Amino acid sequence: MRKKNNREITNLLNLAETKIDIISAGTWKGDGGAAFGIMPKTLWEKFYTSDSENKILFDTNTLLIQTPQKKILIDTGFGNKLSRQQKKIFSISDFKLIRNLGKMNIKPEDIDYVILSHLHFDHAGGIVSLSEDKKKLTFPNATHIIQKKEWDIAKNPDFINKRSYHFKKDLALLEKSDNLMLLNGNFKLNNFISLELVGGHSLGLQIIKIHINAFMACFASDLFALELHKNLVVTAAADIHRAKTITAKQSIINELAKHNGYLIFSHDYQRKYIQIK
Repeated sequence: MRKKNNREITNLLNLAETKIDIISAGTWKGDGGAAFGIMPKTLWEKFYTSDSENKILFDTNTLLIQTPQKKILIDTGFGNKLSRQQKKIFSISDFKLIRNLGKMNIKPEDIDYVILSHLHFDHAGGIVSLSEDKKKLTFPNATHIIQKKEWDIAKNPDFINKRSYHFKKDLALLEKSDNLMLLNGNFKLNNFISLELVGGHSLGLQIIKIHINAFMACFASDLFALELHKNLVVTAAADIHRAKTITAKQSIINELAKHNGYLIFSHDYQRKYIQIK
């Protein structure tokens, strides 16, 4: 396994038949206290530098899996439709996913599947793009795979969730297309990619497991947003169900340890993944 110097494109696996890359969709800043929940700042600030507003830098790490037959993208980043106020609040960079895919000679039209771990703005904002003042599907030929439980809460969020979901018009555009697949639980996409509904961070969060021969990796989204989240009790304040988050994390760590597998972080700017032994 080798790691490229470019922080925006990190190779995780490069076989003749399968290639896996972690690709940045751009950076943003969020509250450090919210990221680490009950962990005191005196502990987490040893690992992550915060600014005068207590914000730390987040990346939006997406995953691209290429096989001879299909190109599969996991998560899409925050997209290019955010308001000026949103960009200011979160110090959001330019949307870099399309540019970074282009560096790999991949066009949006080339993507066959888009798997959404969940539908928070920093993971699902890129499913629709603004082009010449019109909204369109960013990946027009891709089947978008989402858990129905997540889809339902995103379309009609309750009091607890209403601040996390604000893409009704985008979801309506996707729903009108033939590009939507809603799941009711676990699903096997092919002989080496499986999706598992675990919840915890959001009601319908799904994790993605990749198992090719002796190689195993897991994209568990915001269950492991940053490297410090590899500690089981470190969970985000935004987690809907902390106990489910911890249970899911324990199961993922145990399985990866059996295979010397790779745990991918959805938001860490400094380190994209670690090997669990």
